[in-house]
Amino acid sequence: MIRKKEGFEGERAIIIPPKIIAQYKGTPLTQEFYITDIGYYPKAKHHYRDRHEGSGEHILIHCVEGKGTAIVNDHEIRIEPNDFLIIPAMMPHVYRADPVHPWTIYWLHFSGRQSATMSQKLFEKMTSQQNKVMQNEQHLSLFDKIYDTLQQGYGRENMEFIALIIPYYLSGYLLNERFNHHQDKQAQDAINQAINFLKSRISQPTSLKEIADHVHLSISHFSSIFHKKTGYSPIEYFNHLKIQRACQLLQFTNQRIFEIALAIGIEDPYYFSRLFSSHMGESPKNYRNRWAMRPSS
Repeated sequence: MIRKKEGFEGERAIIIPPKIIAQYKGTPLTQEFYITDIGYYPKAKHHYRDRHEGSGEHILIHCVEGKGTAIVNDHEIRIEPNDFLIIPAMMPHVYRADPVHPWTIYWLHFSGRQSATMSQKLFEKMTSQQNKVMQNEQHLSLFDKIYDTLQQGYGRENMEFIALIIPYYLSGYLLNERFNHHQDKQAQDAINQAINFLKSRISQPTSLKEIADHVHLSISHFSSIFHKKTGYSPIEYFNHLKIQRACQLLQFTNQRIFEIALAIGIEDPYYFSRLFSSHMGESPKNYRNRWAMRPSS
């Protein structure tokens, strides 16, 4: 195995000095997420890393071309275009570019108080073979924004700016579908269609069958994919939307409680009060009174 020691043609890399990292890892805005290393390797032939003791930081690699392989804590992973590789801190690993079709990668090392949670979530996603990401110019432009900002130096504003960008950048891997969702540019999927349907039916009693019929799916299949994407059943989600609307009416109108109940499709005001209390932890009347006592802002 030939191991690359010198650079790759067209590569970019910034290694932040340990003194700078030590300075910012304890300050309020930068301590949650910070970068220690960042770079871009095009067609990185013979690229190879073997760290038996792992790395002190979490490592994220985004392959945009070519291929590579990795073994991370005994998990063997094949990396192809639009795949990401995440290596949590202190986890033994080996990775290498494919000898015939070497990968082109964007990579960074990151750490911080919240970084372990993010890294573990990404690791679980990767090991369940859900590490494919959609091509998105916005995502890669965020990488360039971070890199270009670091090139301007390690001043406080630069480092704080980067610290605030990193969670959003990482969300593009953890919640890729949501990150790439553009309602005005792409067809809505069944769940988004269903949610918009529910929002249009706030004032009307609506059955699960009506919702499933609207998106042309069986009740069982629709309920399954809805829960998988949102974490709630369709009816639970509908109730969330109803209570959200009720809160707005309590805050900004003088409508009586039974009128608000009717406005969100509930004819029984007592049932409305119980439903509201179960969601908000207090009765509609107490909610309105508490909101009225707040100072204007």
